[in-house]
Amino acid sequence: MYDQSVRRVGVFGGTFDPPHLGHLVAASEAAFRCGLDEVVFVPAGDPWQKHHLKVTDAAGRLAMTRLAVGSDPLFRVSTCDIDRDGPTYAVDTVADVRAEYDHEVDLHFIIGADSLENLHTWHRVEELCKAVKFIALNRPGHSRRDVDTSFGVEVEFIDMPAVDVSSTECRQRVRDGEPVRYLLTGPVGEYIVERGLYRG
Repeated sequence: MYDQSVRRVGVFGGTFDPPHLGHLVAASEAAFRCGLDEVVFVPAGDPWQKHHLKVTDAAGRLAMTRLAVGSDPLFRVSTCDIDRDGPTYAVDTVADVRAEYDHEVDLHFIIGADSLENLHTWHRVEELCKAVKFIALNRPGHSRRDVDTSFGVEVEFIDMPAVDVSSTECRQRVRDGEPVRYLLTGPVGEYIVERGLYRG
């Protein structure tokens, strides 16, 4: 049983370039399977792991994330990573999200199960593992249940519904003039067209 006296909050960080239906399904599934009261989408400010890639400006990714989340009462968007100077590290994200609440919260960091392989390389990972529990999403066809727990990581694995879409694919389809109508929410698709994103 979950402690009903403490609000359970999922922290869902990402580049969200663009946010797609797979992100929304992942957040919804994590909330349902793990009894979360809220999922906080946190667009990365300066994603240090993607310095070699061209990334849409933070304001644009924030706008798209807000459009994707819409009025769903289960979701909200935090600007903490965008507001903070310097590279985006999960340990700082978690601390800043926690500071946004004026009451005790039980934080759960939502991550793809495949990312657990590199978790030991993350910035101040031991501190991060003390601050949160992890919700690891098993993508269709890629199930993982084992993880090195020697540095104190606590993980709950959940299986994702089959939603085979990625931000990379969405960008490429826009670039190639192919439809993305049912891969993104309508407002996100309209924003991409209005801003001329991913065309060149």
